[in-house]
Amino acid sequence: MSTAVSHTWYMTQRHLTAVLRQPAFLVITLIQPVIWLFLFGALFRKVVELPGFGGGSYLDYLVPGVVVMSALSGSMWAGMSTLDEIERGTLNRFLTTPVRRGALINANVMQQAVSTAAQSVVIVLLGLVGGADYPGGAGGLALLVLAAVLLAVLMGAVSNTIGMLARQRESIIALNTFLLLPLTFMSSAFMKPALMPGWMRHAADFNPVNWALVMGRSALAGDPDWGMVLGRGGLLLAAGVLAVWMSGRTFRAYQRSV
Repeated sequence: MSTAVSHTWYMTQRHLTAVLRQPAFLVITLIQPVIWLFLFGALFRKVVELPGFGGGSYLDYLVPGVVVMSALSGSMWAGMSTLDEIERGTLNRFLTTPVRRGALINANVMQQAVSTAAQSVVIVLLGLVGGADYPGGAGGLALLVLAAVLLAVLMGAVSNTIGMLARQRESIIALNTFLLLPLTFMSSAFMKPALMPGWMRHAADFNPVNWALVMGRSALAGDPDWGMVLGRGGLLLAAGVLAVWMSGRTFRAYQRSV
């Protein structure tokens, strides 16, 4: 077990180093949430006055939405990293080493998890600067970040699976473009469920993005609903474990093909 963990962490560091060597990418990943947070926050700030929304500050409501949306949009591209490794021949060279196979396929998912945690903290701090209030305190914020990380692991593993099966960049790009907005808008990222169409509200119950939002917002409440926190967190964890298992199965199929 310790060998598997050390190998995974070593390969994760390799992916993190590659990200840190791209300053333009890092700047964009930080600027994009700022745009969502403050432009969306300014555009929809009067939504809180609608009957059924419940009042309060829209920025308070929006911060968890931006945290989760950032986790989703970043992790959906994990499969592109896998394809890069295949095309450069790097992955095949690693297959001749003693590195654990699980570490090879899961390292970029772990990199997404670490990146998501760091980005989530930045978004939370930006919200604080903008005047957002977090009644759940540090514990609630930690659970919001955990919800984002669990979603990143789930979607990163799904993206890896698609990459290993399709072996084409265009397939990942097309699928991500197709899924990103429906997954986001069929959730409570920007609007309270009470104001969503009935069919959309019911669809959100099966949407992992909404599970992360419900978990995070419930934890941030002044009186947290721990049933919601644990229930939605458990769903995300179970789905993430299943997705990681599926990506492992597709990786073993790839090994047999080379």
